[in-house]
Amino acid sequence: MEEQKVLGIDFSIASKEAIEALITEAGETAIFDEVLKANTHRPEIVQLLIESPDTPENIREEAAKLLNVPVKAAFDIVKRKREETSEAIRSETMLQRVQHLSVSERRLLAMRGGRDVRSILIKDTNKQIMMAVLENPKITESEVEILAHSRSIADEALRAITKNRDWMKNYGILLSVAANPKTPVGVAIPLLSGLKLKDLVSLEKNRNIAEALRSAAKKIVQARKPH
Repeated sequence: MEEQKVLGIDFSIASKEAIEALITEAGETAIFDEVLKANTHRPEIVQLLIESPDTPENIREEAAKLLNVPVKAAFDIVKRKREETSEAIRSETMLQRVQHLSVSERRLLAMRGGRDVRSILIKDTNKQIMMAVLENPKITESEVEILAHSRSIADEALRAITKNRDWMKNYGILLSVAANPKTPVGVAIPLLSGLKLKDLVSLEKNRNIAEALRSAAKKIVQARKPH
């Protein structure tokens, strides 16, 4: 529960919709355990854990005991739901759920949610939500690279990416940030020294980026070419 306090998360008052979206593809047992312990006083949340196909079986058993629901009956409900629910439907439902959540609830999901919900929230028009996705410990480098390449990304997010040394060791991320027209020139120019010659030549000819960046790329290209 200490982590919840640090992140400003209180599962005991989060809406049913927010919790449902969070556990749909959470991918970690700890979240289900936290949700259950924080909501023993809320039958609707306990019932949600019983019925969710994603709930770990040991957590489902604990939830079933809290509501005096026979464990076999709980498993039968889940089996039926799994048969009825396809991945496409789940994805569409997730988008619908997220659209109805408050900013604080979307931020909760951004920081703790799985890949599907991150792919939705990374496009959120609220900069706080986009920044929160970058703080999610489960975000992958491939996701960061896609984000760094996006033309709709906020410059604050690009700055945040460059401050993560591990991410910047990934050449794809480095190149995406340097080539993104949204990256402030003062942030992009220092990155040029880490780029390959062919990519510098490409940047030199790129009319979509700032003239100062193109000029800096050209100087490095000339310096690297044999005289």
